[in-house]
Amino acid sequence: MDGLDAEYTGFPADVIPLQYQALLLGDDRRMSAFAEAITRTVSRGMRVLDLGAGTGVLSFFAAREGATVTAIEREPRVCATAQAALAAAVGDAVRVLHADARDYLPQEPVDVVMCEMLHVGLLRERQIEVINSFKRRYLRHIGGPLPRFLPEACVQAAQPVEQDFTYFGYTVPAPVFQVPESVQPRTVELAAPQVFQQFFYADPLPTRCAADLTFVAERPGVVNAVRLITKNLLALVYDPPGSVDWMMNYLVVPVTQPVEVLTGDEVRVRFDYPCGAEITALADVLRVNVPAHTR
Repeated sequence: MDGLDAEYTGFPADVIPLQYQALLLGDDRRMSAFAEAITRTVSRGMRVLDLGAGTGVLSFFAAREGATVTAIEREPRVCATAQAALAAAVGDAVRVLHADARDYLPQEPVDVVMCEMLHVGLLRERQIEVINSFKRRYLRHIGGPLPRFLPEACVQAAQPVEQDFTYFGYTVPAPVFQVPESVQPRTVELAAPQVFQQFFYADPLPTRCAADLTFVAERPGVVNAVRLITKNLLALVYDPPGSVDWMMNYLVVPVTQPVEVLTGDEVRVRFDYPCGAEITALADVLRVNVPAHTR
């Protein structure tokens, strides 16, 4: 067992083992959005780098457009699976390397960098860390300009909600993931979402996700959770103007001290955690209160 194998045997949060990869491949919203974004971004003859490639499906999409692709994956079983699947699908158009995306640097300039180490709220996975590290090393050793990044941008919002955490009479306030397009009968939206963070990956990147937001309650209820919303702008397009987006599953995080609100009350929501932190790091610092002047 080499050093990479030994280091990641325990599967930290940002390593997705093979048994969970089919969940990603079976997510039609994710797959169709990335397929369209890559079609709009990648063209024949381009050099593409896929950081944290998983089973290699994004590399497959890029190779299908005529690009020469290098795919980087550090989990050994997933890497071996990607090597076999890509060889069968596109021959030698994709080179798959067993390496750490945080350290890998190509020997020559690339046109597009794909990186899908994403989690709602920029929690758990290492998207920001990997892209920040890549940009610093690329500019130092290869020079500018930087390649195009996919995704190109991120927008994050938060929303105070009343969440039903009771199941068959048993109450467990635990984080909940929700599919954006689905009706959520357990969730009462007490105010509209507000954006707390937005950035382009080509620009300087945040290292923390922080918010200090004031909402106005649209109905009475108990704010016992905050819903995080993360939209990834995978590719900006110009004909017609717009973007190819991927809205991740929402994340509803319970608060330790719920507050009752009436219609018209101000609700203050605050948190501050490092990008890539565990969900518990957000839960530990999440605060909701009703300022005294609104009562």
